[in-house]
Amino acid sequence: MIDPPVTMPLPPKRAARLPVRPGAVRYPVLAVVFVCAACGLVYELELVALASYLIGDSVTQASVVLSVMVFAMGIGSLLAKRLRCRAAVGFGLVEGGLALIGGCSAMVLYAAFAWLGESRYVLVAFSLAIGVLIGAEIPLLMSLIQRAESARGQGGPGAGGGAEGRSDGGPEGGGEGWSDEGADGRGGAEGRGGDGRREAQDAAGTVADLFAADYVGALVGGLAFPFLLLPWLGQLTGALVTGAVNAVAGGGLVLWLFRHDLTARARTLLIGVNVAVLAVLATATVLVDDFEQAARRAVYGDSVRVAVHTELQEVVVAGERGGPPDLFLNGRLRVGGQDEYRYHEALVHPAMNGPHARVLVLGGGDGLAAREVLRYPDVHAVTVVELDPGVVRLARTDPDLAALNGHSFRDPRVTVAYGDAFTWLRSSRPVQERYDVVISDLPDPGITPSAKLYSEEFYGLAAGALADGGRLVVHAGSAAARPRTYWTVDATLRAAGFATRPYGTGGRTSGLTDGPDRAGRSTGAAPDEGEWGFLLAAPGGRPPVLGLDDAAPRLRSLTPGVLTEGGSRVERSRTGAGAGLPPSTLVHPRY
Repeated sequence: MIDPPVTMPLPPKRAARLPVRPGAVRYPVLAVVFVCAACGLVYELELVALASYLIGDSVTQASVVLSVMVFAMGIGSLLAKRLRCRAAVGFGLVEGGLALIGGCSAMVLYAAFAWLGESRYVLVAFSLAIGVLIGAEIPLLMSLIQRAESARGQGGPGAGGGAEGRSDGGPEGGGEGWSDEGADGRGGAEGRGGDGRREAQDAAGTVADLFAADYVGALVGGLAFPFLLLPWLGQLTGALVTGAVNAVAGGGLVLWLFRHDLTARARTLLIGVNVAVLAVLATATVLVDDFEQAARRAVYGDSVRVAVHTELQEVVVAGERGGPPDLFLNGRLRVGGQDEYRYHEALVHPAMNGPHARVLVLGGGDGLAAREVLRYPDVHAVTVVELDPGVVRLARTDPDLAALNGHSFRDPRVTVAYGDAFTWLRSSRPVQERYDVVISDLPDPGITPSAKLYSEEFYGLAAGALADGGRLVVHAGSAAARPRTYWTVDATLRAAGFATRPYGTGGRTSGLTDGPDRAGRSTGAAPDEGEWGFLLAAPGGRPPVLGLDDAAPRLRSLTPGVLTEGGSRVERSRTGAGAGLPPSTLVHPRY
């Protein structure tokens, strides 16, 4: 007689061999999730900040980086499904790649700007690559935690329950035990159902823990970037150090906690990758100063005199010693030493046609607008409101820049206030002094951070600072190169209760700017020609007279005839581009 087949228990699933209790494995994993999330957000913010400095228009750059990166994170999550069977080595390689790409992203982006003149495509490529790698992190970590949790469910290596289970399933009693389960069925089904519910609850708890650590790490990274990394280390070194931390955290977790899941070949590969990544990052950190100097020479030429990082921006003074200097802020030309007098004469002197005892200069930390104002002996007081103390400090101490501004900051009539022009006007309103002339010598309205300084609300505050009969003059960009921007400024001034008089003047540009600023070029102009556009405004319905004061000093470029012709030329561009434009406000910027 043939004996019926005996149902034998399945061999238990091999438990993961871990250097810590299986129940405690999630804590080092969550710590690494925290660190990696902080590093990932630093990469995002570093790309946004550097792209805003180099390309301009911070709203557009932030939108591009964040949207591309979030999209790429979804792709990374899908691609991680292919690595779940090798989650440990996959996570180690992902972190090594993320550390290398994220750490070097700032240097490569700056190199593309300096030597190629175009960094937008590089920005998108890095956003995509970093997003894919960040998106793969959580699925792979989830697989690793579930593997460790399965070890706890099996009692872990060497646990007594696992040994007893295997003994009960031996020849003496194993068959009987399995036979009882098969006979009754309900107990086994209930046990399996309970196990399934517990596994689902554990999975849900694991996901909650992972995302909690991820979000808290992102918070810390988001705060560390502007308050620690950027002021202490700068853009380039900060990204490299972040990459090194990323590599150590990710590689260390796999090589320590999940080393028994790695084959000898995989372990050697991970060690080699992490050593190579750390070596590249360390070498780049050592050479970062030389790289910056070479990149500056590529951007500004070989005549860089001074290059400093203030708390707000990079300030560079270039030009031959003893000659007129060029001043760059974050790579954009702010002062072209050879022709700055054209700009500042046109900005200041039409506004001085009338009472001008008290003058307020918003911006103008280079001291050049103040120089022109101080040429009138009947000026009693000049207040300069500048955001960056580093610019004023350089304008005082650099010999060539101080000579160019006529040492205007030494004049006892000049007072300097540091702060944002909008905030300064608003905070000083209750006890505000009244000014005969307000000169808005601010960055071009096409640069996103300047948008609020060309808003209806800002001009309302400026109107409150004017004395009776006072005038406001605004640098509004080029009416020829960017007519829509220029005439939007005009519409905004009118909405704030001003009557305006447009005018412009020609000038030369150095050709070294990237992005909008004072050196905007005219459409169809020769390579070395450009135009600056201005708006002279006064509260009420009567436009101010466009002319020069009887006491005006002798000027190098501006005459009544040149001023009249410049006004007529700009007025002709109103047709089409300047018709029916809405004003720009804080909640709806139009630039």
